Amino acid sequence: MDSEFADISLSAVAGAIADPARARMLCLLLDGRARTATELAAAADIGASTASSHFQRLREQGLVELAVQGKHRYYRLANSEVGQALEALLVVAGAERVPFKPNTPSALREARTCYDHMAGTLAVRIHDAMLARQWLTADGRDYALTPLGEASLAQVGVDVGQARQRRRRFACACLDWSERRSHLGGALGAALLAALVQRDWITKDLDSRALTVTRKGAQQFPAFFGKPEAQPADGWQGAAHAAA
Repeated sequence: MDSEFADISLSAVAGAIADPARARMLCLLLDGRARTATELAAAADIGASTASSHFQRLREQGLVELAVQGKHRYYRLANSEVGQALEALLVVAGAERVPFKPNTPSALREARTCYDHMAGTLAVRIHDAMLARQWLTADGRDYALTPLGEASLAQVGVDVGQARQRRRRFACACLDWSERRSHLGGALGAALLAALVQRDWITKDLDSRALTVTRKGAQQFPAFFGKPEAQPADGWQGAAHAAA
């Protein structure tokens, strides 16, 4: 990239960030979670039509991307490089980012079903741990299950072969509506939930979509799904709390 082109590109990106409303939206997305256009517009104190033009500008500059989940449309940062750049600018500005505060009822937020697979805080932790352990690798918009991942899931009774035979997406990221981050969906996600229920690590609520982590599950989840070296022991406190 020559210096003149670099200057122009940097100027365009800086201009997209410089608007206070757009800067506010980007800061809200820094936690890695996705948010709806309505939520971002409200946070920036602007109308829907004005927000639409802001989103277009941010997308044109490669700062955000659109994620569609069923009937819902969410915006999130385009990649980790955008997040790192924004973090650096916040340090220069001496500002703090606003923490995400979900308003979902605690029981459903911790663990619940999403169609036929698991969702909630616990499911997001499992998804992230599977990626960290390299059980899953990105395969376009879906995931590929590595040999290590297949062998590991077999230890808890996941029938990977049967999951592959189902006429649906095998493994994919499903955006969690309470955490606004991804959990594991597809046939593999359904097979994992079935195996964890069979193993009595979690139980299904008869009257709602809530899932309860059993005492056995609270003991096993950290050991089996905890991130190698990097996952602190208290990262699975929610699971233990659910079993209390």
